[in-house]
Amino acid sequence: MRRAVKSGTIAAPVALIALTGLAAAQSPERVKTLAPPGAIKTTGTWSLGARAGDFVYVAGMRGIDPATNTLVQGEEARIRQGFLNMRTIAESEGASLRDCVRIVVYVTDMFRFRPLVNKVQEELWGNGPYPPRTIVEVHRLNQDDIFEVEGTFYAPVKK
Repeated sequence: MRRAVKSGTIAAPVALIALTGLAAAQSPERVKTLAPPGAIKTTGTWSLGARAGDFVYVAGMRGIDPATNTLVQGEEARIRQGFLNMRTIAESEGASLRDCVRIVVYVTDMFRFRPLVNKVQEELWGNGPYPPRTIVEVHRLNQDDIFEVEGTFYAPVKK
């Protein structure tokens, strides 16, 4: 048995979405794009990070020297610089590494680079606590890089 649909039952919610802009992208007032002084420069259609409410989302950071916008030499130094680049974005919104609620790390060789990631995290976070982390081995990264890290930080908006 089929139920009859009242006239306007479907159209009303669709019209409401269209009128309120819920189907559109978030407004600049709700999501703030980040590009702080001292950070690397983007080279494409992406931003370094964004603030949405009390959270700061940092894009994948690699070991790029912000002064030259080129890759740092040396595997451990490059991994450290990637974490420092992430920290720069987070600190621009009042967050520290201790405010990190999650990181995702991409490496091109798990066996080779995971120990270096662990070493750098111990250096930067001390004895912990450490944020939840996912580490994934990938086939390839931009510019044939070896490492990339992205993070989410809790940074309450001061009212």
